[in-house]
Amino acid sequence: SSGPRCPVCAEPWVSPRLLPCLHSLCAPCLRRLGPLGEPGRAAARSVLCPVCDAEVALPPGGVAQLTPDYLALSRGGAAAGCDLCADGAAARRCLTCGAALCLFCCQAHRRQKKTASHAVTELENTKDCSQAGKPLFCPSHPTEELRLFCEQCDQPVCRDCVVDRHRQHPYDFTGNVIHRHGDALRELLKSTQQHMGALEDALGQIDDMGSAVRSRAEAVAAEICLFASGYVKAIEEHRDRMLKQLEDLRVQKENLLHLQKAQLQQLLLDMRTGVEFTERLLTSGSDLEILITKGVVASRLAKLNNVAYNTHPSVDNGIQFSPQERAGQCCGYEVFGAVLNKAVDPARCTLHGEDLHSARQNQLTGFTMLCHDTTGERIGRGGETVWVTITHKDKRDCAVKPTVCDNGDGTYHISYSPEEPGLYAVCVYVKGQHVQGSPFSLMVKNKFREHQGVFHCCTFCSSGGQKSARCACGGTMPGGYQGCGHGHKGHPGCPHWSCCGQVKESSECSGGPPSDTSQRSLLRTVAL
Repeated sequence: SSGPRCPVCAEPWVSPRLLPCLHSLCAPCLRRLGPLGEPGRAAARSVLCPVCDAEVALPPGGVAQLTPDYLALSRGGAAAGCDLCADGAAARRCLTCGAALCLFCCQAHRRQKKTASHAVTELENTKDCSQAGKPLFCPSHPTEELRLFCEQCDQPVCRDCVVDRHRQHPYDFTGNVIHRHGDALRELLKSTQQHMGALEDALGQIDDMGSAVRSRAEAVAAEICLFASGYVKAIEEHRDRMLKQLEDLRVQKENLLHLQKAQLQQLLLDMRTGVEFTERLLTSGSDLEILITKGVVASRLAKLNNVAYNTHPSVDNGIQFSPQERAGQCCGYEVFGAVLNKAVDPARCTLHGEDLHSARQNQLTGFTMLCHDTTGERIGRGGETVWVTITHKDKRDCAVKPTVCDNGDGTYHISYSPEEPGLYAVCVYVKGQHVQGSPFSLMVKNKFREHQGVFHCCTFCSSGGQKSARCACGGTMPGGYQGCGHGHKGHPGCPHWSCCGQVKESSECSGGPPSDTSQRSLLRTVAL
């Protein structure tokens, strides 16, 4: 509902107008609002309501055609505007017709013949211009009260309007139509109130859900903090455990190096003593002294020369940290990262495969490499640099491009498909060094020859007793049979291939190109 003052200027109402959003503003304040129309337009088509920020359309006639808010004027304490110009503030009131007049319209009221005899009095206070119980006059005919209602135009009119602009329009007295229009308005009000109730319920549910979201977020935040603190504790414990392992490993390696160093230093000292004594003996001793001392000196030097010692450090610096390594559980959390002491030793990496030294032309073949450390223990992780070359020994420009697959567990599968038969040299490198067994020779045989005959017990059976059918085993039968038969001359005594005589069913065909006659008879056997 409208308050006692304009929401823009905060002054008592001056000719308040009702916007489509049902907020009222003084007419002067409305005229001061900036237009929202497109730049360059002559007149504002719409304005922004300063109360609700809604864009509201103005009637074609502008602010003057907006509906007056008589309810705001009837709330007591509000200053009315002029009823005739609807712009200036009311300063007088006509006692005859009851219109509130500004100073300018008061003079015009007195000059007009129709209203010149009306008595006009000054307004002593703002209550005098209250609209309560005061008749409302037609904007087009200021001396006529709005007592009628035009049904076609849906607006109150006066008697002059009925005979002028609203001629032949259906109309009735306002008292007769107020019930029907009031009831329709009350129905709309009831429907709107129902929507308000639903909206209030929805807002209540939204507030409840907001509270539930905040409560749930706080609970989950507590869970996250508890999880994170536990995870941090687990990681710190795992870190301390790995650092302890690293420290133990460092001490172990340094102790082994110190022991090796002490042993080598002692051996070097013993050798230096023997060398100095022998040199003095040979340079300063007499022949007899040399011959007398020779035995013990030679024995000592021979013993020193036979002492086995390692010229390389007994340990290496192969200490690594693998952040991706699964390290199991720590404080109930899965942790990653491990200290690795094993380093791949190329000389101990081994090659495995059934066809390591042989392959077939245009046939995919491969072998596997297993990585080991210096102690011969298997390496259980991947990531090494593996390089493989396969080169034809007779044709240097003929090379096979292999594919290396890191299985991630310390094994690597090398696959290739040679296009040319012949002898190849295969080199396998890890960290730029040959692995065990590298390089090695690879024989690529011609493409596998499929059998063109039949795997039969004998020609007689497979051909159905045909005399002209032959077999590559060379067997024959009496009675003019050119093929083999059970127990007869040349039969191998077991099932065999008719095309080459091989007795192994899964073998490669070894038969050469036969003569035309034998070829026809063999094919005849095959067909049969």
